[in-house]
Amino acid sequence: MAVPKTTGPARTQTDVGRYVSDTWRERYFAACDAVYALGAPALEEQDVETSFGTTHVYRYGPTEPTARSRTPVVLVHGAGSCSAMWYPNTPDLSAERPVYALDTPGDPGRSVQRAPLHQPEHAAQWLEETLAGLGLDRVHLVGVSYGGWLAVNQAHRGPDRLASVTLLDPGGLEKVGLRFFAWLFAGLLATFAPEPLRPRLAAWLEQPVLVMPELRTMIRTAVRAYRIRRPSPRPLSEADLSTIRTPLYLLLGKRSPLLHPQRQVERVPRLIPGARAEILSGTGHGPQIDHAKETNRRMLDFMACVDGETRG
Repeated sequence: MAVPKTTGPARTQTDVGRYVSDTWRERYFAACDAVYALGAPALEEQDVETSFGTTHVYRYGPTEPTARSRTPVVLVHGAGSCSAMWYPNTPDLSAERPVYALDTPGDPGRSVQRAPLHQPEHAAQWLEETLAGLGLDRVHLVGVSYGGWLAVNQAHRGPDRLASVTLLDPGGLEKVGLRFFAWLFAGLLATFAPEPLRPRLAAWLEQPVLVMPELRTMIRTAVRAYRIRRPSPRPLSEADLSTIRTPLYLLLGKRSPLLHPQRQVERVPRLIPGARAEILSGTGHGPQIDHAKETNRRMLDFMACVDGETRG
């Protein structure tokens, strides 16, 4: 599929993400494709036009007819990445439900941003337009990290198409602190460490990227290839969270560098009626990667419960 080039007026806007060059964009796409190959094969790719640019979407799906009729899952990745990061999740999820993985405009990926969407109301409009363009009237929305902020923001501002929301160690609940940025910087430095040291560093930093050559290449290439131009999103207030009535599942890593897990598993169900909140031990900011099977099972169980189904 032809990918629109990031040329023209968007390059002059300071709050619109862009690739540094066509050469680096192609290098990044090649690195992403190596990661995509680790997951389920996509049935289709398509571009959805929105007020903020073109959203590139990967569709995965089950072969069993009953499963194809279930409420689909929409995946929203974290900052600085693309939908390739869902490679440990697409096989299990798409075995039971249709799955759509979005490349968020403003992050490296095959989407093309033309207008800023970091304001909460603009982010909600972008996601609403994307779901409408896909013809999806009811979805289980799943977001991790920055994608978690997009998901919880949608539950607050534009919940009409949402059957449920699953938040995996998400943004949007606390202000992003120095601890998280230090963890990111340490992880990036560790990608340059000698290979024998990487498993120990991966365990210490809760960074599975360090022991996956394809992931390591994708992340390092993204840093060189793409310039993100948006501020860190502000967390939702308690008043905002208390408006949410969409069924919500919060899964946090016990050693999360982004959040205070125990505080949030007590706080979120208090503010959002019926919300389910759990802590997964043995992980930090990436439960969907380093504990993929367990995370997939919990997500699918939650979605089946929302839909009034029983999993086998």
